[in-house]
Amino acid sequence: MRQLEMIATGALATIQDEGRPGLAGLGVGVSGAADLRSLRLANRLVGNQPGAAGVEVTFGGLAFRSRDDIDIALTGAPTPATVGGVPVGLNAPVRVPGGAEVRLSTPDAGVRTYLAVRGGIDVPADLGSRATDVMSGIGPAVLTPGTALRVGDQSLAWPGVDVAAVPAPIGGDLDLRVVPGPRQDWFVDDALEVLSSGYYEVSADSNRVGMRLTGPVLQRSRDEELPSEGVVRGSLQVPPTGQPTLFLADHPVTGGYPVIGVVLSADVDLAAQAQPGQRLRLRPTKE
Repeated sequence: MRQLEMIATGALATIQDEGRPGLAGLGVGVSGAADLRSLRLANRLVGNQPGAAGVEVTFGGLAFRSRDDIDIALTGAPTPATVGGVPVGLNAPVRVPGGAEVRLSTPDAGVRTYLAVRGGIDVPADLGSRATDVMSGIGPAVLTPGTALRVGDQSLAWPGVDVAAVPAPIGGDLDLRVVPGPRQDWFVDDALEVLSSGYYEVSADSNRVGMRLTGPVLQRSRDEELPSEGVVRGSLQVPPTGQPTLFLADHPVTGGYPVIGVVLSADVDLAAQAQPGQRLRLRPTKE
């Protein structure tokens, strides 16, 4: 039985797949990879079934070994990586000999690096998914040193690529497209213009649940309490401070603050790689 033996797990390492869609009515969020595009690419590079589980690594620091030969791919935040002390590249399939240690350093840009292993991470599914939801506690436990992860054997044929030419996470300012939200009427008339008038900075008080932003204050036109209502990934929820929070993968299924806009799903993948202190520009779109 092939296994990954965790030696170090860095700031946060979790098992993620594409989540649990369709269960919001039961109070269960989607969760899954914060940067879905990068996880899907990693799985494709090693010929995994779509939706196979991998490891999401936050700010590097992961180290592991396998007693057997395995094939892996690393995508997302570009981190210096070694196999048995020899540097290897990202966005390409890599053969790891049995007993060799794989180590990831801290990325220069981006936040989350994805590890896919040919065969996928084979842990028990919880409500149809192997994703770790850090807010609800559903799914596998957060990885710790000493954890052993079984590698599955459900793979497809190898894809016809040697390397994937993909853009690295942007280290500078990010442009995110935003469609109007369901509660525009709770804000003053020019609130959407204010939202797009300047830059918002990513706060250090951010995680897989949401990203707190600091920047132009969004003024509300109504001060009463809003009954809790459903929210989705990418929602820009605005508390009384007027500073929006961008919901990421492990967001709550309901919220009691008005949502002024929703970031397009493809751009949420970009936002999930933004480091604290990085600036975002929220641009209205009708797409």
